[in-house]
Amino acid sequence: MLTNRRARGAVAGAALGAALLTGAVATPALADDGKDAGHSIGHGHAFEPAGRSTAKHVLLLSVDGLHQQDLDWYVRTHPSSALAALVSHGTDYTHAQTPVPSDSFPGMIAQATGGNPGTTGIYYDDTFNRSLLPAGTTNCTTAKPGAEVAYTEAADKNPLALDAGQGLPGLPASILSMTGTPASLLDPAQLPVDPATCKPVYPHQYLKVNTIFEVAKSAGLTTAWSDKHPAYEILNGPSGTGVDDLFTPEINSNAAAPFTGDWTTDNAATQQYDGYKVQAVVNEIDGKDHSGTKAAAVPAIFGMNFQSVSTAQKLPVSDGLTGGYLPGGTVPGPLLSKALDFVDASVGRFETALQETGRAADTTVILSAKHGQSPTDPAALKRIPDGPIIAGLNSAWAATHPGSADLVAFSTDDDIMQLWLSDHSQAAADFAKAYLATHNAAGNTTTSSSITVPSSGLATIYAGAEVARYFGTSTADARIPNILGIAQTGVVYTGGTKKIAEHGGASADDRNVPIVVAEPRAHGKQVIGKTVETTQIAPTILKELGLDPRQLQAVRIEGTKTLPRG
Repeated sequence: MLTNRRARGAVAGAALGAALLTGAVATPALADDGKDAGHSIGHGHAFEPAGRSTAKHVLLLSVDGLHQQDLDWYVRTHPSSALAALVSHGTDYTHAQTPVPSDSFPGMIAQATGGNPGTTGIYYDDTFNRSLLPAGTTNCTTAKPGAEVAYTEAADKNPLALDAGQGLPGLPASILSMTGTPASLLDPAQLPVDPATCKPVYPHQYLKVNTIFEVAKSAGLTTAWSDKHPAYEILNGPSGTGVDDLFTPEINSNAAAPFTGDWTTDNAATQQYDGYKVQAVVNEIDGKDHSGTKAAAVPAIFGMNFQSVSTAQKLPVSDGLTGGYLPGGTVPGPLLSKALDFVDASVGRFETALQETGRAADTTVILSAKHGQSPTDPAALKRIPDGPIIAGLNSAWAATHPGSADLVAFSTDDDIMQLWLSDHSQAAADFAKAYLATHNAAGNTTTSSSITVPSSGLATIYAGAEVARYFGTSTADARIPNILGIAQTGVVYTGGTKKIAEHGGASADDRNVPIVVAEPRAHGKQVIGKTVETTQIAPTILKELGLDPRQLQAVRIEGTKTLPRG
């Protein structure tokens, strides 16, 4: 069985198991929080707002883990903050949601293409493809199809180095000298292989639709972005050339002293890491490339991803401060509050740079998040190792199918369960669904108390054709999992006690993120409570720049609309 780096880890239970086995699929909601009856993948918005005021630049800021409730709390308790100022002259979309899975990769792709996973082909950063050949394949004539597609740090030439193997001297201080073409830092031997060409498949080649960066480039505009892995070269789009200046220091590399582990294992380290990307954006506002050493046009589309809030939500303790939220899950704890202060200070730096360069008058700032984080309430946490669940499923399959390979070929489990099976039949998927629905799984709580959860910790299980219908694709799609499990509230698939939250799932905590659009000529705050999706950011960015949103292929396929005006 292949397992990826992310898979770590009685009457009521019987009733839940029975419910999971019957009735096949109910159409999934925008967030599985019991408040919405219909699932939208971008087709349900019938409005198209009147023209927006044209800007010359759009600065997009994605704060991983940030919930709408976090932004509301911060603005309310810090009325003089940069975030409060941004909201005060922007349009605040208070019911925005991400795609499912609510992972960084499909979350960022949604904002950059206007599409959901069934359209873009991007379901997670580490998945399986039944048609591609394993990384390192050189004899494509005899190789058996079926390959892990790991567009993570595992694809770097050196995943332990902040520069991903470029070989810069003087790291980490020299990191701003990192190349702006990170595809050169990916190791071809770690990439899946296309059986038709017998060549490695780079991330940008795996994306099925074009990006906002490509549309801007085709209009003669300049583009830039900063993110956490070189594999984010996927944002270049199928052309491979969408982003002029792409800065991607490796977040899962070894952090510099005095820190140990990677940059995500200590929140102060994460803030230091994010600080490099903040400086890159400030340099770009100042009319330079990300390094600050070369003159460059201020990008029409640029921005960055923050990780500091996400690690503050996940870590139980860091820097002597408790991570996550206070009891009840609505008020950030001390570590998360500090991380929000860091993001606020960074936004303040951007706003100051825009004012000092005169760019505030022609720059729209958009604040959102690739994903939320679940659970927010510490009392809801249920940490469940997925290894024993998968081992049990494989054993049950072997008992009834002697001599067969392990049923689970690959898994990605955070607070969602995705299983790719060695047997692609509906019967095999149904077998897996039945096992998972009736299996009791052991785990622990936030206090490390032992618990048992019914139905493998899953609230809903989709199998085979049900998964295809969920994503709006077909069973012939070689990328989709055979099993998609929506976790029960608070369940995180992880071993041990090092994590108190995760993302990837379909709960409200996973998906309810902010969208704030602050236009240069806007006067006063607007609040729009209509449900919107982060996919709508992409066409909105193009419209802000006076470009046609329908140049995006996903917009045409899904009918994705720009964000509504008040």
